[in-house]
Amino acid sequence: MTSLLDPAETGDTARGRRGRRRRGGGDKAGPDLFPQKPFKQPRHIYKPVEAVSADELESIHDASMRVLEEIGIDFLHDEAKEILKAAGADVTPGNDRVRLDKAMVEEFVAKAPAEFTVHARNPNHNLIMGGDHISFSSVASAPNAVDRDGGRRPGNQEDYRNFLKLAQFFNIIHCVMGYPVEPVDLHASVRHLDCVADMIRLTDKVFHIYSLGKERNQDGLEMTRIAMGLSEAEFRNTPSVITVINSSSPLRLDTPMLQGLIEMALAGQVSVLTPFTLAGAMAPVTVAGALALQNAEALAGIAFTQMIQPGAPMVYGGFTSNVDMKSGSPAFGTPEYVKAALVSGQLARRYSLPFRTSGVCAANTVDYQAALETTLSEWGAINGGGNLIKHAAGWLEGGLSAGFEKFIADVDLLQMLAEYLTPLEVSDEALALEAIKDVGPAGHFFGTEHTQARYKDAFYAPIVSDWRNYETWAEAGSPVAYDKANTLYKKALEAYAAPALDPVIDEELTAFVAKRKEEGGAPTDF
Repeated sequence: MTSLLDPAETGDTARGRRGRRRRGGGDKAGPDLFPQKPFKQPRHIYKPVEAVSADELESIHDASMRVLEEIGIDFLHDEAKEILKAAGADVTPGNDRVRLDKAMVEEFVAKAPAEFTVHARNPNHNLIMGGDHISFSSVASAPNAVDRDGGRRPGNQEDYRNFLKLAQFFNIIHCVMGYPVEPVDLHASVRHLDCVADMIRLTDKVFHIYSLGKERNQDGLEMTRIAMGLSEAEFRNTPSVITVINSSSPLRLDTPMLQGLIEMALAGQVSVLTPFTLAGAMAPVTVAGALALQNAEALAGIAFTQMIQPGAPMVYGGFTSNVDMKSGSPAFGTPEYVKAALVSGQLARRYSLPFRTSGVCAANTVDYQAALETTLSEWGAINGGGNLIKHAAGWLEGGLSAGFEKFIADVDLLQMLAEYLTPLEVSDEALALEAIKDVGPAGHFFGTEHTQARYKDAFYAPIVSDWRNYETWAEAGSPVAYDKANTLYKKALEAYAAPALDPVIDEELTAFVAKRKEEGGAPTDF
């Protein structure tokens, strides 16, 4: 199969960018290095699985409303409580607990758009969020990096940049939803400046900024605006960057998260509200109870953003899983995780919101467990109607490590899923009646004109899977998938080419980063 690495756009865009762009991007990789198709969002062509009935779904919704009305949720931010009180929420002075009635929540949640476009620096990499569109993201927020050569090590800038290059190189990775690995060798006060600058320069895909204090949000928003070449007014009307807001389950939204919701909503940018509800730990031990809690926390945050800015783009996030009740460790890719993903998708569709889910595992290395749990997670994500699938490439160890070999193995899985989601052709040519007639009984189709015209791209060509027979495989040294993935990630890094960036934008970005570093960056205590 011929490799079709998506070239970076080289002309002026219609969005007011200054100057002309240098040529760059994946066209230096060589035609046969990796079999991959052009950048394109897969679509849900099969109906989502409904794990609970309509009545049962309403029971979960009603339980969530009772949580918000009767128990309430803590908002640990004075400005947020003022906004909530002005909108009609039950707020007691000097108390963080806020109660929201069912009608209010439903009214404000309904203001969030069901579908919207998130704009990338390269317009060919824009993403539609919602509907039947799917986006796969690379692993995010791991404190450690791991590969066979260097072992497990604390995150650093070199590994961080290499993961960004892989995310840019592979077309099946549509966005970078967080630092793939945390570069702890960069000081926390300025880390976000270097990291966002790297995301802008090393990729031209949709990316993420963290909500870890107002200053980091504001810096990330300004750097995105500069990268997009937009005025402030244009930027507010052009969703171009995403943040993930995690409630502190059970039933708390803390100051940095609320600051993030406020800053992103005011700037017209995208927030993904994702409670971290682990059944048996931070949520009830039953999946239904954990989902009721997840739903209450998600809807409270989504409603809050619409109080700030009606129509602010939001994504409903589900990350409910269970823990190992013997150790308390998070478990992923479990049957409970899959069922929770299916029902989370039903809830998101009930509210007409895009749905974020994840492709995750608890495995410590690239082995059977990693493949099984990741595949089950992705199966729940796809069958749940997921629109944004986070951590889809590289996640290991329950999120504590980002694996280079795992990244390649996951790319293979994602490309297979994309083929599964490609509609089956049923044309006269595909039905092949003439070929069947020519071959007749007891023949074979290898040499037919029909086969010869199609064999090069008739079937998915795997990256990692080895289809050789035993003898040939043994003669080659009996390599396993881990061996091949180790070799392939290095070849992909060698083949990577940086995407084009307008020199004027590059200069402005450099100046902004230098200025903010001189000012001391962002505070490290909240």
